Amino acid sequence: MNTPLPQLSELSERSREVFRRVVESYLASGDPVGSRTLTRDFSERISAATIRNVMQDLEHLGLLDSPHVSAGRIPTHLGLRLFVDGLLEIGSVSVEDRERIDASSSEGERSDVAALLDKVGTTLSGVTHSAAIVLAPKREQASIRHLEFVSLAADRALVVLVFSDGQVENRILTPPPGLTPSAMREAANFLNAVAAGTTLSELRAKVRHEIGQRRQEIDSLAQGLVEAGIAVWENPGDRGERLIVRGRANLLEEAAEVDDLSRIRRLFDDLERARDIADVLDLTEGSDGVRIFIGSENKLFSLSGSSLVVSPYMNADRKVVGAIGVIGPTRLNYGRVVPIVDYTAQLVGRLVSGRTTG
Repeated sequence: MNTPLPQLSELSERSREVFRRVVESYLASGDPVGSRTLTRDFSERISAATIRNVMQDLEHLGLLDSPHVSAGRIPTHLGLRLFVDGLLEIGSVSVEDRERIDASSSEGERSDVAALLDKVGTTLSGVTHSAAIVLAPKREQASIRHLEFVSLAADRALVVLVFSDGQVENRILTPPPGLTPSAMREAANFLNAVAAGTTLSELRAKVRHEIGQRRQEIDSLAQGLVEAGIAVWENPGDRGERLIVRGRANLLEEAAEVDDLSRIRRLFDDLERARDIADVLDLTEGSDGVRIFIGSENKLFSLSGSSLVVSPYMNADRKVVGAIGVIGPTRLNYGRVVPIVDYTAQLVGRLVSGRTTG
């Protein structure tokens, strides 16, 4: 169960100031911050005992922690999140950092996108003194040769896309609730039967068209049964719709009516499968927005106590096509790193818009 994030409005002005100073001092030095250190920094005269009491209250709220009994305090992951969301003062990109990033993108002007991203990622790593992470542009306009869904966990799956030119792209998604690994294998088999030569967007359109066809066939077959009083709709048009067959269906003698009911059952199965496939394709094509993941918020790096600052970049149509960011310790200089990542993402977006990415 996640601990709810306290609101800044719940803290007194003094508590907010103590909290801010503890976090800023920790981010600068990496060391626990004691009450006497804070006493020297305050403009007003506040005793160390008063500050200790405030720090104890902040610890009770889950915002601060004590590494040792006699040591000062450090911010928790919850505290860092509150600081980043509500108190962080974002700086601007320095001239030196801007020039280094710009230079990395201008070198090798004729290089392909992969080479460009590699160069920019290396420079971003050097500027921020952190490991850079770069997600290449999605190749939405390239035709698909083959795709697979691999179940990684109950709430996570891997999509492997093989394009007609031999390039391979992997994407992580959260499957719709209740979608089993066997259902994902069936979805892959169905999609591979119709995917050849189509882009991802065209493939989604094909599946949506099939859903519409199945829906029309069901309506056509069910109309006569409903008018005859043999069946009745429940929640028509909704995802959970059902055609309820009344008791008199057991007495049906007309072969045509029996065949219609069997056909409707098969169509419902096809419709549900097509809807599941469409949901998975929607997730495959979707993209996340800007995020700062701190420590345990990030499943990939929670064990190593790292943070991830990542920003998407867009093409000329303002569509998210990739992402760039850095991975570093939780005590990153967020005020400096965030604008650098944002500036780099905007620059990469402009550059990839002028190149052919698939």
